[in-house]
Amino acid sequence: MARMLVTVAIAVVAIAFSVLGPSAQAEPSASINDTARFIAGLPPSAGSPLNTYTNDGYWKQYASGFDEAWSNLEKRQLTKIRTMVSRDFNTRQSVLFYLFSGPDFLYADAFFPSADTYVMAGLEPPGAIPDLRKFSRGEIASSLRDLRSSLSSVLSYSFFQTKFMKVDFSRAKLNGTLPVLMTFLARSGKTIYDIELFDLQSDGTLHPVEEKIANPTGKGAKIIFSDPDVGKKRTLYYFSTDLSDSGIKTSGFLTFCDQLGHGDSFIKSASYLMHSDNFSTVRDFLLSHSVSLLQDDSGIPVRFFAQGWQLRPYGRYVGPISLFGGQYQAKLKEVFAKERATPIDFSLGYRWRPLESNILLAVKDPSATAFEVAPAATSGKKSGVEASDAKPKVEAKADVPSRPRYRRHKQQTVSNPYQIFGYSP
Repeated sequence: MARMLVTVAIAVVAIAFSVLGPSAQAEPSASINDTARFIAGLPPSAGSPLNTYTNDGYWKQYASGFDEAWSNLEKRQLTKIRTMVSRDFNTRQSVLFYLFSGPDFLYADAFFPSADTYVMAGLEPPGAIPDLRKFSRGEIASSLRDLRSSLSSVLSYSFFQTKFMKVDFSRAKLNGTLPVLMTFLARSGKTIYDIELFDLQSDGTLHPVEEKIANPTGKGAKIIFSDPDVGKKRTLYYFSTDLSDSGIKTSGFLTFCDQLGHGDSFIKSASYLMHSDNFSTVRDFLLSHSVSLLQDDSGIPVRFFAQGWQLRPYGRYVGPISLFGGQYQAKLKEVFAKERATPIDFSLGYRWRPLESNILLAVKDPSATAFEVAPAATSGKKSGVEASDAKPKVEAKADVPSRPRYRRHKQQTVSNPYQIFGYSP
């Protein structure tokens, strides 16, 4: 009788699975690395459950368009940056602080390819670790389209446009900054081993989200990765946290960073926030913890590098775009003129047009004097900006670019749920 009951139970389970069908049955999940490659338009490893989707027309079109855009980016930007880095940057540190970064691992890797630990931070949340096997084919197609759209600005102009990020990183099923970070890691040839979501506590400690700590002061993701054929594993920390004085003093973020010691720092397209005393805490941290600091003019005002730093200008300083016209730095103009800046053949930051970009490499040297600082004026100073630097310099022709648009291929129709828009820089 007992044997009969067991037989009947097995039969019932078998019938249930046949009725539910394959979509409801447990399916093997894809590895983190294969997921990153797939959403980056690259083929997953042999045997990956995601390979079944690479035969679909929408993915082939997506991958082809991404290949073309990446090839153009390599020629226009990345190869030229690597050439400059290998020629001029010879004393790299193991830690890179890239604050106000958003998910821009692309340029962190291009300028600092040998760092063992990357610390990136922005307001945008990391989102969920994507599991594409839980998506329908239609959802995968639309998610890839949304992801590609969110990358259009950084691939074209080297920076994310803040007004679009909140929408891009919240509305899609591939939400948050993680899919972008994974895409850039995969396209940069990295292998991803693990991703862990964490909560930040005010004492600077990180806790897996599963612990559900009370009152976390920030959220983030820890990504373990390596380069091809290199056994050494490296770490990327992305923090979603407020970097203003009111938020950073109690968040524990700088306590965490302080434990890493000194390193290099990178600042790009930072909205001139550290020109204001509302961001003096993070500014002071970078000045005290940086062995070298690479930035465009939207970073720390040049007057903070007058003493104890060697300055090496690259490119051309023509002043900020009209949106930030009040942040013109007369002293920075002198530095670029006096030091005979090394030309660059790529663009960076808000000055995205050819021959208008500037980069300043500041290397700490206690014995150095970059320039003499004039006494501060008694009037005309506000928000930490010196009067001599406060005059606007407006050049409307180089204003913030409009968002790149996608073009439908002629054979596509609006009713096609798998349509992918091919991007044209």
